[in-house]
Amino acid sequence: MRGRAVHIVIMGCGRVGAALAQNLEQQGHTVAVIDQDPTAFRRLGSGFGGRRVSGVGFDQDTLRDAGIEDAGAFAAVSSGDNSNIIAARVAREMFGIENVAARIYDPKRAEVYQRLGIPTVATVRWTADQMMRRLLPSGAEPLWRDPSGGVQLAEVHTAESWIGHKISTLQEETGVRVAFLTRLGEAMLPTSQTVLQEGDLVHVMMRTDDIEKVEAAFAEGPDGGGH
Repeated sequence: MRGRAVHIVIMGCGRVGAALAQNLEQQGHTVAVIDQDPTAFRRLGSGFGGRRVSGVGFDQDTLRDAGIEDAGAFAAVSSGDNSNIIAARVAREMFGIENVAARIYDPKRAEVYQRLGIPTVATVRWTADQMMRRLLPSGAEPLWRDPSGGVQLAEVHTAESWIGHKISTLQEETGVRVAFLTRLGEAMLPTSQTVLQEGDLVHVMMRTDDIEKVEAAFAEGPDGGGH
């Protein structure tokens, strides 16, 4: 299953940023890439049809030039931790972008940023596919699928209104089994009494046929209450 096409802004056109941009465009999304060095755009290749914007990725005018006001997701994957987190916070707080992710080299910093509600991706075993799951959980390939294709493990975007509710409530109302959480950059196996916290990434086992129903339930919040 693929999610609907959205516009995505990427800060940083290094090896991973370029791969991420190309992968997203191949999935049918529109993409804008920001980099301070215009020569970095060569990595995108002549076949890339997205926008190339020269400038600083946390500058509001540069972000507007990249279409941030119409974006559904923002990825900060430059080589600097500080630049990445500043840009991610600007995208989240100034432009209201909900799906924001930042690449962070320093694991201690990553914990702080997770507490601020900015999902981070550690550089150890880091892949463009991991970042895609942070940006577009519903459009990414499942983390695992059984041989028959009937059951799969996937990360599901969770409405803020689920924060403070128990895993047992989440499971009962959505019909899924929560396999594990990623909290402050670390995977954890929750119990039925575990309470969802801000910044938690929820990974669930579900029937493949139920994907759309599950995503809707997670997006609506407890009792279909919305955000």
